[in-house]
Amino acid sequence: MVDGYHLTPHHTRLRDTVRAFAEAEIRPRVAELEAGRSVARDLSRHIARQGWLGVTIDPTHGGLGLGHLAKTIIIEELSRVCAAMGAMLQASQLGTAKIIHFGSDTQKQTWLPAIAAGDCLPTIAVTEPGSGSHVLGITTTAVRDGDDYLITGTKTFVGNSHIGDLHGVVARTGPGTLGLSAFLVEADRPGVRLTPHEPSMGLHGFSFGEIVFDNCRIPAANRLGVEGDGLDVAYSSSVLYGRPNLAAVALGIHQAVLDTTVTYTTSQHRYGKPLADLPTVKQRIGAMQSRLMVARLAAYHAAHLLDRGLPCDAELVNAKLVNAEQTIDSARTAMEIHAAHGLHPARSPIERYFRDALHIVAPAGTSDIQLLRLAEHALGAARQPWSTRFHSSVSLRRRQRGEVKPTLRAGTTATGFSAC
Repeated sequence: MVDGYHLTPHHTRLRDTVRAFAEAEIRPRVAELEAGRSVARDLSRHIARQGWLGVTIDPTHGGLGLGHLAKTIIIEELSRVCAAMGAMLQASQLGTAKIIHFGSDTQKQTWLPAIAAGDCLPTIAVTEPGSGSHVLGITTTAVRDGDDYLITGTKTFVGNSHIGDLHGVVARTGPGTLGLSAFLVEADRPGVRLTPHEPSMGLHGFSFGEIVFDNCRIPAANRLGVEGDGLDVAYSSSVLYGRPNLAAVALGIHQAVLDTTVTYTTSQHRYGKPLADLPTVKQRIGAMQSRLMVARLAAYHAAHLLDRGLPCDAELVNAKLVNAEQTIDSARTAMEIHAAHGLHPARSPIERYFRDALHIVAPAGTSDIQLLRLAEHALGAARQPWSTRFHSSVSLRRRQRGEVKPTLRAGTTATGFSAC
């Protein structure tokens, strides 16, 4: 382990690879994304073709099989340069998770290799305009019709909505908690309609829009698991992937905030000295550094426990909470240090970081929801321990024993890293 964060030399090499890609291939496009505020379709596909969507997919299905800590590093490094592209990759991971944990052998063989190769961008479509975080309030229906299902309803805030090839849709097949089921719906099926992309406050280049299903017919073979598994699909994807993934996006933004602030305060002079020499400024930078260290430890530790198959639901919740809140706090501090300079996009990216950071709060549960979940753990009332039910430790142990080794695919630079 190096750096005190459960990292190995393999992780360090992975970080170097992703960072070099992000600086060379993404940073030159950021200004264009900010100005256009449209969906970065070509860039998203370019990132997907690096093979990073397959970071948690087993090598037997063409993936990297490197686990959740490696996934955290990839998302963090992309987000350090462009949070929108970090968000794109993290959203794809949620779509991948449902197939890894609930897909049949046929579904895994059909979709996981395509996802790992970057030929398929998956989504997960759970949230609805009238239900928000209340999953049991879902009203989208899936009605059985012979060997098919007819899906009708509207999903909103779907990550990668406008570039996704395969939507994981949770719909109601009956009443109550066992009345939700999950389905794989190809984006080009009749009855699937996207509403126009609406630019948001931040994350320009990322799409998280609305999808309407109007009697969309899919074969019963597209159902994930059995009828009634929909609630498990939604909750497990959110806990095991959504929360740590968003923590990683926030972590990348947080690092960028600190780096930019350090550069600004050491280059700007007041009273004949660098701005960073002023005690009040130095204290604020120290506070930012402290927040970043705590946030990184929370994110990496939770991912490390998840990779080992150890109970960590509370740690995953806390990682999202701490990273979302601490990143916003540091971004506000940075805005105050930059003063008027921070208000002009042409002069500093700080205002972009602030806008992007605010997008991390709502997905996978607001901070209020995270606090409620942590209270349940403290009170001994926690629900299903998802982290011990679904984890990657089996795959990790197989690779450690030499039974499975990551494969190197042409054009991919990260697949040579062994398991950690």
